[in-house]
Amino acid sequence: MKAAIFGLLVAALATPALAGGNHAGGHGEAMAVGEPGKKADATQTIRVTMKETEDGKMIFTPSTFKVRKDQTVRFAIKNVGELDHEFVLDQEDKIMEHKAVMEKFPEMEHDDPNAIRLTAGESGEIIWKFTNGGTFKIACLLPGHYDAGMHGDVTVAGK
Repeated sequence: MKAAIFGLLVAALATPALAGGNHAGGHGEAMAVGEPGKKADATQTIRVTMKETEDGKMIFTPSTFKVRKDQTVRFAIKNVGELDHEFVLDQEDKIMEHKAVMEKFPEMEHDDPNAIRLTAGESGEIIWKFTNGGTFKIACLLPGHYDAGMHGDVTVAGK
């Protein structure tokens, strides 16, 4: 009986830490937007900045991209703003699901190949192979950032 109570207590205490902590690893399913690519296979580098504007908007520059199916792209991302921002690449419904989770757990950190979080002045990159055609989203999912305009579209044209 004591072991069962101890187990329940450990599980109850661990759950909030996991929910608010690290959103690591894969989603356990193939991503419609594609898969991590290899730097050596990148055929294009797209430089993206993230920042806030004086009128209260938060933006990616550029915020729309066109790439080809099966193309590997290197996104060179720089946070030129004063706040932390993220660059998350996914299909729109997954972005909106993730946005809702981030609103509940704003301190959640990511360890996903399709996402990067950067502090002010920091740079990073995502190497991505677009294996499917369609329109996908980029977004900053820190609470309030998406609603302040920090999102865009990636159009993947078939071969």
